[in-house]
Amino acid sequence: QVQPVESGGGLVQPGGSLRLSCTASESIFSRSTMTWYRQAAGNQRELVAAITPNSTTDYAESVTGRFTISRDNAKNMMYLQMSSLKPEDTAVYLCVLRAPGPGKIDGIQWGTSLEVWGRGTLVTVSS
Repeated sequence: QVQPVESGGGLVQPGGSLRLSCTASESIFSRSTMTWYRQAAGNQRELVAAITPNSTTDYAESVTGRFTISRDNAKNMMYLQMSSLKPEDTAVYLCVLRAPGPGKIDGIQWGTSLEVWGRGTLVTVSS
């Protein structure tokens, strides 16, 4: 399956922790840049964190020091460890896969690059 699948969302109290997971096709995962976005109700999508195939990471200023992105290429998994959660972290968290091209998988063919979004997992931070 090319589309990433997120899991791990839920309800957590302020100050708590949660770990999100994202899995994608083993055929392209290891050579793809993986990114977490989030979208709160009424707000635009916001980039949260990204990780390259060789595990170089980047974070939004709002989550630096609280969130950690990581990946396990052997398991085709990406993670977002979230700590010191705040109510303003409440959002749908989406996993995005960006693979270099050209390529072909599962009947999908692309040129320069392929970008696929997951459906998201809801994180609610509330007491």
